[in-house]
Amino acid sequence: MRTLISSKLLTHILLLLFSAIMFYPVLWWIGASFKSNTELSSPAIFPSILQWNNFSDGWVALPKYTFTYFYINSLELTLSTTILTVISSSLVAFGFGRLNFPLKKLWFSLLLLTIMLPSQVTLIPQYAMFHKFNWINTYLPFIVPSAMGGAFFIFLLIQFIRGIPGELDESAKIDGCTWFGIYWRIIMPLMKPALITVMIFSFLWHWEDYFGPLIYLNSVDKFTVPLALRMFIDTQSAVSWGQVLAMSLLSIIPQVLLFFAAQRYFVEGIATSGLKG
Repeated sequence: MRTLISSKLLTHILLLLFSAIMFYPVLWWIGASFKSNTELSSPAIFPSILQWNNFSDGWVALPKYTFTYFYINSLELTLSTTILTVISSSLVAFGFGRLNFPLKKLWFSLLLLTIMLPSQVTLIPQYAMFHKFNWINTYLPFIVPSAMGGAFFIFLLIQFIRGIPGELDESAKIDGCTWFGIYWRIIMPLMKPALITVMIFSFLWHWEDYFGPLIYLNSVDKFTVPLALRMFIDTQSAVSWGQVLAMSLLSIIPQVLLFFAAQRYFVEGIATSGLKG
């Protein structure tokens, strides 16, 4: 009995130590947002004097624009792309999961191939196409592709739809429901955990996207939060790293709030959509 207790105690101590080592960079990041430049080289988590002005000064540090402006840009772009991605991906997934149409297996194979295709391969053709459409320096290169669905999200939702009994479709058709009615009234409500999973992934990826806005956006008034953070560094000869870290800390608040608000549905969606084990 004593051996068992000692073994469990040792295991918990090791896990706590390992957790502390893994979580230390996050704690240092939080503490560094309250530090001055002279204290940033210290491995201590918290400074001797808390520099609360890092947040207020950092918020208005950029010329002509405050971070409120960039937050609004990021929210507009992220929410629009997320909503379109969820709707379009669920509609395409319903087609693959429930309907029969010519060359269905071929189209599904092509869908899977697009998941394996690196985005760098299509970057130059996409940029050339969007340039011909006069979409450069607009949000259309992000919004329009989102309306076509995402291959990974479509695949995830297909796996979830296949777990929904087909007898529900038959009952709905007997009652005179159309295929779109089945999708909207039956499948969509049952897909709630998977849809929230798609929403979380899409929001996180679009919110923290730096490379896409860097390629397609030229005007500062259209910049998102990641670009604003980079511009924050470029616009000062002596960078106030405490302000940069403070703004980067504030930039993750929407992601953290969304994840914890929808955590239960996120775990359920992952567990029931064929991505477990």
